Amino acid sequence: MPRPETDITATRAKIMAAADQIIHERGSISFTMTDLATAIGMSPSNLYRFFENKDALAEAMAEQWFAELHVIMEDLVSADMPVEEKLYQFFARRLAVKRGRCEEDPGLFESYMELGDEHFEVIKGYVDLADHYMASILVEAMEKGYFKGLELDNVVSLVNTMMQPFCNPRLMMQMMHLATEERLRMVINTILKGLQANDSPATGQPELHIAS
Repeated sequence: MPRPETDITATRAKIMAAADQIIHERGSISFTMTDLATAIGMSPSNLYRFFENKDALAEAMAEQWFAELHVIMEDLVSADMPVEEKLYQFFARRLAVKRGRCEEDPGLFESYMELGDEHFEVIKGYVDLADHYMASILVEAMEKGYFKGLELDNVVSLVNTMMQPFCNPRLMMQMMHLATEERLRMVINTILKGLQANDSPATGQPELHIAS
């Protein structure tokens, strides 16, 4: 007789909670699925009925980690607010969530970063999704006249590079005292007001220019 869906969901949640505890104590690299099965009093063969391998477990944990961030980004893309504020809030709200998690349990936060490094292909889709949402906001900004002379792909790449201290969890851990909402506001304003391209006198091709 098949397990009720509620039982499956509850057991998967129990397994992920146990995995949280193990990576908090040992780090993400050293624990195995056998370790996890032992921790929850389950045979390895039974554990594999819920997660077929460590990648599948990491994918479920990544989905849980990114769920709140996904809602923030999805809501902002369709929000009725000035694009300047929308771009700021896109980073500020996620910054607040990540900072809160880091301050609540720095060890677990660091372990999740290790898990992401170990299973980067699993989380790459979430990183790409964040770029997609950001690009939607940047398109809206371009329609208002920002980033003159630059192609969207170039703008996405440049903004991503400049915003790393406010969105890259590892950099945030190192620069927490600097990655503040006040500094974020200043950086966003600078990007919007200054990032554009001029035609190069020598080639006639656009070149990056920061407006004075």
